[in-house]
This record gives sequence, structure tokens and C-alpha cells, in this order.
Amino acid sequence: MKTLLRNIKQFMLDNPKAFIGIVIVLTVCLLCLLAPLLTEYAASARVGRPHQAPGGDHLLGTTRMGRDVWAQVLYGGRISLMVGFVAGTFVILMAMIVGIASGYFGGLVDNVLSLLTNLVMVIPSLPLMLVLAAFLDQVSPLVIAIIIGATSWPWGARVLRSQTLAIRNRDFVHAAEVMGESKKRMLFAEIMPNMMSILASSFIGTVIYAIMTQATLEFIGLGDPLSVTWGGMLYNADQTSAMRIGAWWEIVAPSVALASVAIGLALINFSIDEISNPKLKAQRIMAKFRREQNKAAKQQAAAPLTNAEQAS
Repeated sequence: MKTLLRNIKQFMLDNPKAFIGIVIVLTVCLLCLLAPLLTEYAASARVGRPHQAPGGDHLLGTTRMGRDVWAQVLYGGRISLMVGFVAGTFVILMAMIVGIASGYFGGLVDNVLSLLTNLVMVIPSLPLMLVLAAFLDQVSPLVIAIIIGATSWPWGARVLRSQTLAIRNRDFVHAAEVMGESKKRMLFAEIMPNMMSILASSFIGTVIYAIMTQATLEFIGLGDPLSVTWGGMLYNADQTSAMRIGAWWEIVAPSVALASVAIGLALINFSIDEISNPKLKAQRIMAKFRREQNKAAKQQAAAPLTNAEQAS
């Protein structure tokens, strides 16, 4: 237990951005998951007077329809986060399979997968969702997640292909091939572990993009009006002129939730870049070394004064 606490403390000191980002994201996720325990109201139920100010029975006030804003933030966060994580997972799986297989096998496999990657890359996700919204009148959160995931993986696949081409000719890969390792093990045990930082960064970037894209579509009225999400809350607040009549809490609550998740994920992404980028990692190590040198110099400078005081 002491070792675990010591490791956590060292991680906090070495990676403050990652620690703060993880705390923010975990806090938001836990609040959304524990929504039934944190509020007694349903997200779509009319439980109070229209535009009731925060306080009393309604922590963050109510909407024009008398719905509890706190309940909508908690339950709406479930859908918004689901969109982000579903899209991110889809992107990672497709980028990993296509990129690593293309770079490792080469030849015909590389040509076919590269052609597929280039074809998907030219499909713009946002205009596609706008077209679907025009034909379907609305786009559900799950459809948004699938479209974002299906059109965002080529960028990660190209990066992974380039990394695989660089790794496949290294000595440890040739040694594994000589020992008779299977292709499956070569891909997932020898090559993929060397790309975890790229995979993590791609996943986090896609999650941020998916959450913000969904919120944007719903804010302009192209989302599902029956789904309670952070973007839908902003759309409803805009339609009822909440800010104009002074009901600021309808705008602030979902905006803070969106900003918190985006900031937390961005901090984690920056920390991954600092850890995986050799140049940034060297700068961080040198900065830590200089701090330790300055601390030791201050202690040495203070030591003679202490001895003189004891002698007097």
C-alpha cells in the first residue's frame, strides 16, 4: 500500500497535467454514472416552475419547461460521453487493424488497404451528417458516433502505417520472425505495444472531436430533439431565449460540462505527447534536474548560517 501511494505521488509530481486531466474526466464520468443517486428527478420530467433560479430543490435551477437542469446535465452527459467513447473506440480499432496490417504485410495488402484509406479520407464527416439530417429530419447520437468513427480512422491509420514500416525492420522484429513467431503475435505482441502513445493520443483526440461535433449539430437543431444531451440543452436554451431573460444557468451548466471534459482530455493528451516525444521528455528531465540543483544549492548556502547560529 505504501509503495502504491508512493508511486501515485511520484506520478502526480512528474505528470501534473495528466493527473489533473484524469481527475477532471473521472469526476465528470462518475457524476454521470451515479445520476440516479445524485438527483431524484428525471431529465425529461416537468418538476418545477419555468426558469426557476438555482437553489432549494433545484441545484442548478429549471428550464423553460420546468425541467431540472442538474438532472439534465447528469443524464445528458451519459449520451454525450457515449458518443465520444464509441467513436473513439471505433477509430482506434479500424486505425490499428488497417494501419498495422498495411505497414507490416506490404505488397498487395498494403495497396488495397491504402486505397481504402484514401477513399474514406476524402469523405467529410460533418457535411455527411448535415445531409443525413436533411433527409432524416434528425440524427440520433448513435448515428453521429458511427459516422464520426467511420470517417475519422484514416488519419490514424496512415500514422500507424508509417510507424509500422519503421519498426518492422528493427532487430527485435527480425529475431521474433527467426524464432517462428506467428503473424498474429508479431502484430499484437511485438509491433503494437510500441505504438501505445499514438493509439492513446488518437483515441483522446477523437473523443474530444466527437463530443464537440455532436454538441455543434444539436446546437444548430440537427440532433434528436427527444434525446437529452449537453448540445440539446444549449439548443433548447437558445430557442427559449434563456440568456436574454436572465436564465443564465441554462447556458452555463452544459457549457461548463463540455468545457470540463474537453480540458481534461486535452491535458491528458498533452501529457501523453510530453511522455512519448523524446524532445519534450528531455526538456522535462532537464527542468527537473535544474530544480534539484537549485534546491541543493539553496540548502548548501543555508548550511553555514545554521552552523554559525549553533556556534553562537
